[in-house]
Amino acid sequence: MARYTGPKTKIARKFGEAIFGEDKAFEKRNYPPGQHGNNRRRPKKSEYAIQLMEKQKAKFTYGILERQFRNLFNRASRSKGVTGEVLLQLCESRLDNIVFRLGLAPTRSAARQLVSHRHITLNGSVNNIPSTTVKEGDVVGVREKSKSLDVVERAIAQPNSVQEWLSFNEATLEGTMVSVPTREQITENIKEQLIVELYSK
Repeated sequence: MARYTGPKTKIARKFGEAIFGEDKAFEKRNYPPGQHGNNRRRPKKSEYAIQLMEKQKAKFTYGILERQFRNLFNRASRSKGVTGEVLLQLCESRLDNIVFRLGLAPTRSAARQLVSHRHITLNGSVNNIPSTTVKEGDVVGVREKSKSLDVVERAIAQPNSVQEWLSFNEATLEGTMVSVPTREQITENIKEQLIVELYSK
């Protein structure tokens, strides 16, 4: 499946924030990319352009392609609750995002690779589908043979505060989804209402 493999700092500069995590290159040049740098006169964005940027930011943040994102929105719009909030909850509940949130991988793309290379288990069974929706009470862990992987050991060694809607056992490298995160518990800077307005047109 097609994935964005280009320069991530350029995308972060486009949105004006380090959506892929800590980025020294972004800190040096935290203005939009372009031939004339920060001196270029930029026209005022239309309402549609602002909504589209917000949707693209969400897609790049979670590493989701357009069709998948549209399907998540359709699921969110059919479910009970506020559509925008449910959409973010579905994004946060993806298996690759849970692996990242538990601190088993330094980035979401690294977490996706761990899952697709069969290093991650869900409720005791190997699961290699990054888009799998994790539910309350589900246990996500590292396969026994994969616990000594460099990427996992380096990620665990880094100071990481696990989200309050998750619990993590560092001894067994297993985490449990305690509850579905509320909007206040989702730390990503995404204005979900703009995405809802875009898809509702």
